[in-house]
Parts: sequence; C-alpha cells; structure tokens
Amino acid sequence: MIEDSWVASHILDFLILGNNFGTSEMRAIWSEQNRLQKQVEVEVALAQAEGELGVIPAEAANAIIAKADATKLSIEHIAEEAAKAKHSLMSTINALQKQVGDAGQYIHYGATTQDIVDTATVLQLKQSFVVIERDSKQVALELKRLAKQYQYLPMVGRTHGMQALPTTFGFKLAVWLDEFIRHLQRLSEIKQRVLVGNISGAICTYASMGKLGPQVESRALTLLGLNTPNIGWQAARDRFSEYASVIGLISGTLGKIGNEFYNLMRTEINEVEEPFSAGKIGSTTMPHKRNPAALEGLASLTAPLLKSVALIHESMKVEHERDAMSWRAEWIALPEINLYISAQLQTALAVLKGLKVNSDRMLANLSLQNGLLLSEKVMFEIGKRLGKQTAHQLVYQSAMKAFEQNRPFKDILLEDPSLNKEFTESELDTWLDPINYLGSAPEKVAQVIQYAEQCGVLA
Repeated sequence: MIEDSWVASHILDFLILGNNFGTSEMRAIWSEQNRLQKQVEVEVALAQAEGELGVIPAEAANAIIAKADATKLSIEHIAEEAAKAKHSLMSTINALQKQVGDAGQYIHYGATTQDIVDTATVLQLKQSFVVIERDSKQVALELKRLAKQYQYLPMVGRTHGMQALPTTFGFKLAVWLDEFIRHLQRLSEIKQRVLVGNISGAICTYASMGKLGPQVESRALTLLGLNTPNIGWQAARDRFSEYASVIGLISGTLGKIGNEFYNLMRTEINEVEEPFSAGKIGSTTMPHKRNPAALEGLASLTAPLLKSVALIHESMKVEHERDAMSWRAEWIALPEINLYISAQLQTALAVLKGLKVNSDRMLANLSLQNGLLLSEKVMFEIGKRLGKQTAHQLVYQSAMKAFEQNRPFKDILLEDPSLNKEFTESELDTWLDPINYLGSAPEKVAQVIQYAEQCGVLA
C-alpha cells in the first residue's frame, strides 16, 4: 500500500530546503503529475493520428480525445497497480482504458512503453527550454548592464589567486557575458535536435502499425509540437546527452561566477557583496556575520549538476535495441539537471540585480602591494632601452627586494643605480599608475556588448 503521507527522501522534496535546489516553476514541470499529464498527451495524440489515418476507428479516437484526462486519474491508484505489475506504464494505460470506456481498447495502439515515456520526457524538456532560455537571457542582460556600468572601473586582476595586473570590473563581467551569449546560441542550436519525439513501436520498425506507421508518428508528433526523427532513437540517447552537456556548460559558468564573487566578498578583499536584506542571518552564534549564502548556493549546485550530466552520458550505452538500465538513469538525472539549473539561474539573477560593488575598496586594493602590481609596465618601458630580458632581470631583483622588505616599489627602483638613470621620477609615477595600464580592457568590454546586442540571442 502507498503511504497516506509522503516522506521526503530527496533534498529536492524538502519543504524547508527544496527551494535552494530548484524553483517551484521547474519543480512543477518535473512533478509526477506533469509527467503523467505529458504521457497522457502523447497517448491522445497517438490516438488522434491513428484515427485520422484509419489505423483505428475514428469514433474510438474521438472518444479518447474527449475523455482522456490526466487530472482525473489517481496517481496513488496507478502507483499501487504499478507496484503489482512491476511495470512503469501498464497501470497508466489500464487507468486510461477504464477512463475512456469502450474506446480504451485502442489506447496505446501499436506503441511501446518507451515511445510514450521518451516522447513525454521530451515534452517536459520543451517546457524546461522555455524557462532556461528565458532566465539565461535575463542573466545575460544583467551582465551586459553591469559590464557597461563598470566598463572603466579599475580593479586588480588575479592569476593563481594572487594579484597580477590591473583590469576593470566591466572586463571581468564582459568575459562572463560573452560566455552566456555562447550558451544562448547553443540552446538555440540544439533545440531542433533535442525536441524530437519517437513513436515507432517495439524496436522502432513501426511493424505494429503497418505501412502507415511513419505517417502516424509524424502526425502525432506534429500534434504535440515536436519534430519527427529520421529513424527511431530508442537506442540512441545522444539528444539527452547533448542537452545535458549544454546545461552543464551554463551551470559551470554560473558556478564560476558564484565562486568568484564569493572570493571577492571575503573580508580581506571586500570588493563586492551579495544583496543583503533586513533580517538576513549570517550565523546562529556570530551576530556580525554577513555570509555569502546566495553565492555559496550558486556555486555549490554545479558539482551535483555535473554529476547528473555524467549519469546522462552513461545512459548512451544501450544494450541491443533497448534496455531499462540506461533509460532509468535518465529518470534520475534529467529532473535533477533541470531543477538545479533553475535554482542557479534564479539565484544568479537575484545576485546580479542587487550586487553591491565596493569601488573604493577596488581602488585601494590596486595599491595593496605598494606598486608591485605594475612591475610588468616598468619592465617593458625599461626594456625599450635595455632589452626585455635584461630589464626583466633588473626589475625582478627590485621587485623581490621591495616585497621582502615591505617597501614601496618606487623607492627601490629609484635607489637602483642601474635602473634610475633610465627614467625620471615623473615617468616612473606614470608607469606605476594602474589607470595607465588597463590595456584594451574598456574597448573589449564595448566590443562584447556590441556583439551581444547585434547577434540576436538577446532579442
């Protein structure tokens, strides 16, 4: 017997924590009720196509269309019957047959279980596409807005976790914007390949539907708003893998953004802060804490999502013409992938819309190493007179001395007789000003923004 009260056994089902791992909108798409709804829609479309083509009586098809209603089926009863039958779809077919009466003899005519389940899953993916494209576009628009706003705001660029050279905050954001433009292009490119149904019978040969089988499939899928495959794909799971791969790429970028802001929010760096609202608690024991909770949540979901992507890839290994070993892995991984990415996108949107940028601290951090940040600039300027390698050796020695003695880089350079004859103090001041060593960073920001506006994916 099915328990009267449902006990959450997955973090996604938890009432308190579930919204950290998926949105209610995406949860509805991948709910058991919607799964049943989409399976019924496929059965109805199949019956309508077969009725129109004379494979089943038109009267039976019309009765199925009129009476089949997933909202009036009992999931609890179907689940009880499925447990007895040890089959994932037979109890649903039986419930539909009973619901539509005599016409129920023609429910599921010529189809196999995977026809219905796969095509229903693609319908769920179609709904997911709408949400993911919409939210990805909004993230890209926020990145574009921020990149333009901070196009000229200088900050420290870091490599290997250490200060490297000056850049602009807008440049950092524009790199992410450019990634998101590619993600939107990828989503657009794969849509026609992914949103493809499959109604072709037990081993995809249409044998049970006779010569009209391919026409039945094409008509049913057209009714469902899906594309028709060249050949049955029960044994070819690359469409789901391609979809999962693109979602994994989007998640990777979002996780990187979350991790980067997490680090920039560190007390010692303090260049950005995630949105803060009155009453937000950072710690149960340390009242002063304003923790990067949203950023941690954003970054943390990439790892489980990528594990689910890997599980989807495992499903590409299919035995012969069909098996359930690979198929069932998709039932686990596809909902998780879509739920996790929905939470990441919504969290990223909230963070970007309310991000606090501490420009004063960014400027202060540019001077944190007493001029060492501009060692490359000094080296190249002196290299024009002494040669690059010679200049590197001399500037390196001065840089190490400044670092170890914790003294201004400028003072050390001025004290070195082999160097100070190669520049004036005024020249040195110009070289050591971070504003003068941003390269083409602002121009590249403008280029990315222009491309984002013209490429069409943000329209």
